[in-house]
Amino acid sequence: MANQQHLNLLRSGAVTWIEWRNENPHIEIDLSCANLLGENLRGANLQGVNLNKVNLAHALLVRTNFSHANLSNAICYQAKLIEANLSQANLSIANLSGAILTQADLSFGNFIGADLSGANLENAMINDANLIGTDLQNANLKGADLSASQLIRSNLGFATLMAANLITANLSEANLYEAELMTAQLYQANLYKANLTKAHLGNAFLSKANLTEANLTEADLSWANLKSANLAGANLQGANLRGANFQGANLKGTILENKLEF
Repeated sequence: MANQQHLNLLRSGAVTWIEWRNENPHIEIDLSCANLLGENLRGANLQGVNLNKVNLAHALLVRTNFSHANLSNAICYQAKLIEANLSQANLSIANLSGAILTQADLSFGNFIGADLSGANLENAMINDANLIGTDLQNANLKGADLSASQLIRSNLGFATLMAANLITANLSEANLYEAELMTAQLYQANLYKANLTKAHLGNAFLSKANLTEANLTEADLSWANLKSANLAGANLQGANLRGANFQGANLKGTILENKLEF
């Protein structure tokens, strides 16, 4: 339950809140379960604050600092988190559906089981984040940095990942049905048993990627770079392989409609 004094200070305005935090840097702030629906907390310093189960739906949180904060089970539906700092924050099982997180910093954050469906994460920094089982269906991740992130069993169906950085990301068993991955960087990415049915991977960089037993049925791999990729047991039936580079790739047990020519 939120500490009423802390809540009153937060609502007193940005200047009062900043001054109080500067004067009391060691106080553990508890705003858990607070109803901050639609509040304007633009630029507020909420670093390390307990915001468990808080309601921040429709809130204005532009450039707000949530680093190291506990936002588990928080409701951030359609919140405006443009350029917000969520680095190393805990957002497990949080509802961020429809939120605007363009250019936000989500690096090293915990988003296990979070709902980010339909969220706008264009050019966001999400490197080294834990996104296991996260719902990112229909999310906009264009140009986002997801390098070294954990996306095991995440739902990225219909998501936009054009020009996204997914280098060494773990996408094993992830759902990427009809995802837009044109020109995406997937060097050494783990896509073991991933569902890439009808995914758009034109000009994507998949060199040394692990696509073992991945489903690439009817996927567009035109001009994709799959040099030294592992495609053992992958299903490429109906895939568009025009101009794709399979040099040095492991195709043992790969299901192909036509024999590849190198």
